[in-house]
Amino acid sequence: MVNPKLQDAINSQIQAEFYSAYLYLSMSAYCESQNFTGFAHWLKLQYQEETEHALKLIGYLQERGGTVELKKIDAPPAEFGSPLQVFEQTLAHEQHVTSLIHQLYETAAAEKDYAAQIFLQWFITEQVEEEASATAVVERLRIIGDKSPGSILYIDKELGKRV
Repeated sequence: MVNPKLQDAINSQIQAEFYSAYLYLSMSAYCESQNFTGFAHWLKLQYQEETEHALKLIGYLQERGGTVELKKIDAPPAEFGSPLQVFEQTLAHEQHVTSLIHQLYETAAAEKDYAAQIFLQWFITEQVEEEASATAVVERLRIIGDKSPGSILYIDKELGKRV
């Protein structure tokens, strides 16, 4: 059985994961509206991943006999700027989520919930991958800057191949 403090923290993380999904779906729609279909595709896959993360947390809470409490999800922005700005916001958001996961792990450790600590290791590893992926796109876009529209279109095409 999961204790109430950890249950509340997991429910808050579920909310954060669903907000992340909502944010990436909004970013995807924005990129699509700007005719950056590859960026849109990449972000739509992020949306799917974040939804899976929320569902994974829900499943864990249910397995531990906890109560799932779905909280309100704020509306994300609808405009994001240039592709570089979109991915800088993506990276900043992933860094924020990493801090939330670390706080959740600290709560599990403080509550001496060893099963939760083991479960959360997956999320810690996942966040390393999420930040690395977003950083790679940001760095590529920073290298080309605004000087080469053809290069932005090339990166857009490459990100459209993500599976």
